[in-house]
Amino acid sequence: MAIQLPKLRKVESTAPKKTNKKKILLLSDDLRMHSGIGTMSKEFVYGTLDKYEWVQLGGAVKHPDKDKILDLNESAQKETGIKDAYLKIYATDGYGNSQILKEIIRRENPDAILHFTDPRYWQWLYNIEHELRQQIPLIYYNIWDDLPYPHWNEPFYESCDMLMNISRQTNNIVKNVLQKYPKPDWAIQWVPHGINEKKFFPITDLHPFSDEYNEFQNNFKKTNDVDFIVFWNNRNIRRKQPGDVILAYKTFCDKLPKEKSNKCCLLMHTQISDPNGTDLIAVKEAICPDYKVLFSDKPVEPKFMNFYYNMADITINIASNEGFGLSHAESLMTGTPIVNNVTGGLQDGCRFEDEDGKWIEFTTDFPTNHDATYKKHAKWAKPVFPSNRSLQGSPLTPYIFDDRCDFRDIAEAIKYWHDMSKEERIECGLEGHEWACGNESNFSARRMSERFIECIDKCLEKWTPRKKFTMFKIEQKTKIEKPGVIV
Repeated sequence: MAIQLPKLRKVESTAPKKTNKKKILLLSDDLRMHSGIGTMSKEFVYGTLDKYEWVQLGGAVKHPDKDKILDLNESAQKETGIKDAYLKIYATDGYGNSQILKEIIRRENPDAILHFTDPRYWQWLYNIEHELRQQIPLIYYNIWDDLPYPHWNEPFYESCDMLMNISRQTNNIVKNVLQKYPKPDWAIQWVPHGINEKKFFPITDLHPFSDEYNEFQNNFKKTNDVDFIVFWNNRNIRRKQPGDVILAYKTFCDKLPKEKSNKCCLLMHTQISDPNGTDLIAVKEAICPDYKVLFSDKPVEPKFMNFYYNMADITINIASNEGFGLSHAESLMTGTPIVNNVTGGLQDGCRFEDEDGKWIEFTTDFPTNHDATYKKHAKWAKPVFPSNRSLQGSPLTPYIFDDRCDFRDIAEAIKYWHDMSKEERIECGLEGHEWACGNESNFSARRMSERFIECIDKCLEKWTPRKKFTMFKIEQKTKIEKPGVIV
């Protein structure tokens, strides 16, 4: 007897007749949501609708469409121009459960499952992975922020048929965690997040809304009396170090004559107060009362986010843990230089070079560049190397390095860009834009979608079903344990 989904209301489908496309079932944040996971989910789903049919088990903390089945075929067809686009979302609170997943598989008959975000949110999925993988491959779009090698992630990695890793460091981490049970080369792939080039780009007078942007920029600068803008676009949470950003900005301003510091501002696009972070108004009033710190705390559409990046002189991300860091890639796509902490995926945007002038590769012997093994970097970035490292952890994630920058080093990096002429900053930023759009970085949504197709097709070609378990009955003798201690 088939398991029925609770309270689901059927929505009449406008789907075209069945095509020869493979169907992929995505498990992640609802792609209509504004989280980083949701945003990237939409980019690679919409970017591959010409190749695949997509079904999503779309999660949210308290989903407004909980228990609904949403047919997005018509809207997806209009947005992409793909006449046979197939996209359906099964909305759920949290991340669902095995009962709902099995019912979706029964209804949709997908060819592969792809899940995206921390595997600890998907414990129920891994509890049934062997059963699932007898019929269908399991692909994980994976992120891990930092060393030491997370060997307690090994069961998750082993349970996937393919791992697509969003940073070059994560790619090396996976290979090392799986040294005892290595996977074939095709099953471990570097696939970074891609930024939509149609939404984030350098605005010139040739663009249709350049007049609107110029008015927006001029009004902002005139109203606030500024000509140098430091932009920070992140969640107000502890690992993003928003307090250190304000302290570093204050330290930077202290180095300038008053007439110049008066012309600077720090623009923070974030929640002003968050229980997972801090009260930024209180920090600003206590730490930086004499300089301009401005807040944008409401969601904005991509057009205006593009305005922010274009208007900014630099974008800063000094998070102490960062698997990728969308803001630095969006900034590069718009042609705005960056200040990055040398940690996790933020290292990729700096494009450090080895002795042969090649982009560094992470290996077992060289798993990170946060010790400044290589210092030569791309001209669009000013990296800040961590001054200290502490080992953090929790019962589920026992250890991970927390890479902290010294606020004084961050202030020097900001000053580096401030002291440069506007023309030089623009030149550096535009080189970053060209690189972000190119095939080496893979930072564009176009390249991300192409890489998804390459990897998923390869997995479908190479995948072999798991064998069924054989059950044996064994008898165990009763044994009385002597008291002792754990060593």
